Amino acid sequence: MYPFIRFAKEMLKFRRAPRLAPTGTHVSTHICWPWDLDPWIELNNGRTLTLFDLGRIPLAERTGLIPVLRAQGWGITVAGNSTRYRRRIRAFQRFTMMSRMVGWDKRFVYMDQSMWIGGECCNQVMIRSAITSAQGIVPPAQVMEALGHSPESPPLPDWIAAWVSADALRPWPPAIPDDAKLHLPL
Repeated sequence: MYPFIRFAKEMLKFRRAPRLAPTGTHVSTHICWPWDLDPWIELNNGRTLTLFDLGRIPLAERTGLIPVLRAQGWGITVAGNSTRYRRRIRAFQRFTMMSRMVGWDKRFVYMDQSMWIGGECCNQVMIRSAITSAQGIVPPAQVMEALGHSPESPPLPDWIAAWVSADALRPWPPAIPDDAKLHLPL
């Protein structure tokens, strides 16, 4: 189940926090609860991605994006990600989450998020998001102008630019293996 109560807590907690620039860093602290665990008594990999919402959405509020989305009738969606898991987060451990937008291209906004225990990074995700309207994807430069900022993106880090290039080579839709075709409904 989606962590609605935790989400509401984060939004209330940061409702009066200082505004952030579009590329500012939002820092929040969380606890790994029993319902976040997998059978190995550690933070579930899928739940990790869900918990990153608890950093991204308050970040969007603090940068002024949420009011712009509402005023324009726009939405926001995750359009891709790349995640690294390096250290386990166990039950009842407290961790710090850092969330920031690092830049954008003609279609997407790229965010970098990580979870830390002490000075050690446990995991990191790069999120590709799209701002959407009834007409389709809204160019991020237009979104930045609506926020009152320069439409020019800071240079994307090399690792994100390489991911964008590599992901463009990925076939869509994926090929269905011959041995799996028998299992598709007619």
